[in-house]
Amino acid sequence: MRKLHLIVLFAMLCSVSANAQMQSCCAKPSDMQAMALNTDFKASHKSPIPFNYTLAKGSMITYHCLDGKDASAYFLPSDAATNKVLIIFHEWWGLNDYIKKEADKWQALLGNVDVYAIDLYDGKVAADPDIASGLASGLDPKRADNIINGLLSKIGPDRQVATLGWCMGGAWSFRATVLAKNQAAACVMYYGFPEKEAKNIKPQADVLYILGDKDKFIKQPFVEDFGDKIKATGHKFTLFVYDGVHAFANPSNPDYNSLSATKAQNESLKFLKDKLELE
Repeated sequence: MRKLHLIVLFAMLCSVSANAQMQSCCAKPSDMQAMALNTDFKASHKSPIPFNYTLAKGSMITYHCLDGKDASAYFLPSDAATNKVLIIFHEWWGLNDYIKKEADKWQALLGNVDVYAIDLYDGKVAADPDIASGLASGLDPKRADNIINGLLSKIGPDRQVATLGWCMGGAWSFRATVLAKNQAAACVMYYGFPEKEAKNIKPQADVLYILGDKDKFIKQPFVEDFGDKIKATGHKFTLFVYDGVHAFANPSNPDYNSLSATKAQNESLKFLKDKLELE
């Protein structure tokens, strides 16, 4: 009987631990701070393959924020005047050359759109999981909000704003859609941590979510619950699940899945073109 009691107790503890871990994977952007310190999460993020982007078409810009500090972004303007804007959000590695290349690629794919790759780390970039963990866990959500709001202010009120981000950046892509209010046109989240509090789920645009079927940290039922809360606001939520691990669409990831990344890109492109009313 004593042995049976111990087994039951152990099962209960395991259940509590598993539930806590699942909750941590399905939260607001600030909860990324806790997940960034998770040993398994860090271990799953292999150091990016070295890459130096020498053909960058855009340039770094600086703008002022309401907290009195400056922020920066990689900016790629459209060839012609436009009221369409795409804001790109980096992974926990920071605004590295891979993200700048992605910004150039998305501008070429979309056409008449201004693209900003925002820097949430104020110039810091990591290539080591431990350093990236420190940057992500140390990101002040209030500072991140100020960085986003500062860019929205610089962009101006008469622009249509779409957002796109990966992992940590996927969560902040959604947050930016909320902050953009009636300027928001579309939100793309690549395996971003889903917001779990309905009171914080107030997007003014439809959301497209990309998930890897082998993602150990973001489970599909939680993403679907997140989607249901978005639908309750009157906006559409579309989920695509592809073969791949967490961060499968990041070309700097040694576990990059080219086929799945291409499929995800095609769906994201159709979604953004439709919402931004691009040909």
